Amino acid sequence: MRIAACMNRLGTESAFEVLARAVRLQAEGRSIINLGIGQPDFPTPPHIVDAAVKALKDGHHGYTPANGILKLREAVAADMYQRRGVEVDPDRILVVPGGKVTMFFAIQMFGEPGAEIMYPDPGFPIYRSVIEFTGAKAVPIPLLEEKGFSFSAEDVLSRITPNTRLIIVNSPANPTGGVVPQEELDRLVDGLRAHPEVAILSDEIYARMVYDGVPHASLTGYPEIQDRLILLDGWSKTYAMTGWRMGWGVWPKSLIDLATRFAINVHSCVNASAQYAGIAALEGPQDSVDMMMAAFAKRRGVIVDRLNRLPGFSCVNPGGAFYAFPNITGTGKSSRTLQDEILNQAGVALISGTSFGIHGEGYLRFSYAASVEAIEEACDRIDRYLQG
Repeated sequence: MRIAACMNRLGTESAFEVLARAVRLQAEGRSIINLGIGQPDFPTPPHIVDAAVKALKDGHHGYTPANGILKLREAVAADMYQRRGVEVDPDRILVVPGGKVTMFFAIQMFGEPGAEIMYPDPGFPIYRSVIEFTGAKAVPIPLLEEKGFSFSAEDVLSRITPNTRLIIVNSPANPTGGVVPQEELDRLVDGLRAHPEVAILSDEIYARMVYDGVPHASLTGYPEIQDRLILLDGWSKTYAMTGWRMGWGVWPKSLIDLATRFAINVHSCVNASAQYAGIAALEGPQDSVDMMMAAFAKRRGVIVDRLNRLPGFSCVNPGGAFYAFPNITGTGKSSRTLQDEILNQAGVALISGTSFGIHGEGYLRFSYAASVEAIEEACDRIDRYLQG
């Protein structure tokens, strides 16, 4: 068989590889604490599950429109207005099976040999994977520890060339927990006036996961870029629905037909009963979201304090999501070495910062989607390993 050359450029997501290794060790009888996987450790709220069950019992078993049932898109539009203060035509919304689909469609639209696409680094590894899959040049945007893992708008703008097609922004961010301040977005949007041909993909899947009363700063709040802004959001993190595979994109009028055509070619439509669950999530009680975020806020305080007490570690306070991204250069070990040694010798699954880009060396990603007790025990194990 002759496989297309582009398949050699397709990367992966290392968190799943570490998870598989952790599972193998557990099968061998080892005690493993998994702080590697990026999903909430809470069940989907019962009223959302009930809505899906009702939909199945009511006979919603067939195809739906490729862009999603109208009532769901209207619920997304209402949520956009309530939480971001922007009015969105439901016809500009495309419901897709998970957040990755929106980024895949967007990168495929703009990526080709000779094109350049900018992405955050350290960042979600699928950005670079898909950019390189298209044949485009992946241009990293350094996220700076001294800026709370935000970027410098001036630096981003300086990297734009005549070949730049798309800029990807992720805030709050995976893997760093970094949040881009409103004033940095102001400077970025102001500078983009000189580059009207450059599109923007704003990955805001963690939009509801911010701390300390700081409001989420969204690129949807800038009317001057709405004709070239693609928003990525969804249900997976906010409502603990990772396995439901439910996401949405808000597309410019000029691109929504192309995005829908992608959907028709790739997946036809999203699971019908899951779409009714999505309506219940957006329109139903939000107390489960508040409860989950209160738990994450408590865990954040615990894990940052404990990481800063580990020999050779230092950790800034994440502004969002549920990840801590400590600097481990003081240990004298590489990120990959420390990841492997902590898993094999301490029984704690973490992800090397190098899994998230070229600027990830010297860091580890800790997911605090785990109980306080598990976090404390994990840090105790790592401390004993480092001291030993």
